[in-house]
Amino acid sequence: MSKNIQKRIVRYSVVKHDCTAGEAAAARAGADVVQMHEKVERPERLLGSTYKLKTPLSDHALYVTINDIVLNEGTEHEVRRPFEIFINSKNMDHFQWIVALTRIMSAVFRKGGDVTFLVEELHSVFDPKGGYFKKGGRFMPSLVGEIGDVLESHLRSIGLLQDEPLDAHRRRMVDEKRAEYAARNGTVATDELPGGAVLCPKCYTKAMVQMAGCLTCLNCGESKCG
Repeated sequence: MSKNIQKRIVRYSVVKHDCTAGEAAAARAGADVVQMHEKVERPERLLGSTYKLKTPLSDHALYVTINDIVLNEGTEHEVRRPFEIFINSKNMDHFQWIVALTRIMSAVFRKGGDVTFLVEELHSVFDPKGGYFKKGGRFMPSLVGEIGDVLESHLRSIGLLQDEPLDAHRRRMVDEKRAEYAARNGTVATDELPGGAVLCPKCYTKAMVQMAGCLTCLNCGESKCG
């Protein structure tokens, strides 16, 4: 759609397709907003979070640290973006590929744009020897996949990824199924998942149980009967 401009153009900016709605609005308003790109210098102090990973693949835990940079601090356009990632462990078996992975991920962070695609890419890495279940019954296809799980949690905590809760209908259905399963087994319905459940192919949680001749997930509501 064309627009007739009556006034003299005194300033313009290019809005990238992968910028956020707030950044796009600021660009249209002509505000001097700093966006993440490879020329942004690292400040002396960054905000960070460290996550502990304890997997059955090693006797030693891995510690994943993700440091964030705050852009446009103190303004209405203030945002927090990942800047670098480090992984440390006493186990040196994976040292080379972990260093390579963290350097590449850090470079992608500093490049700017939409970095959330890294979560899906890491989740899609499968260990040929087989994955494992982490605490809570969620299946991890590989150690790299669990690093992706940590990154996803971090991006949600800083607002780059939004939670997608079950809609009201699906939430009600899950609650009814849990109550029905508990009543059938003479227990009280809780958030704890049943011990004899199998892996759900949708949410990758060990929460599928047999109900009325059909496998049903008590975590997301997925059902083999549709």
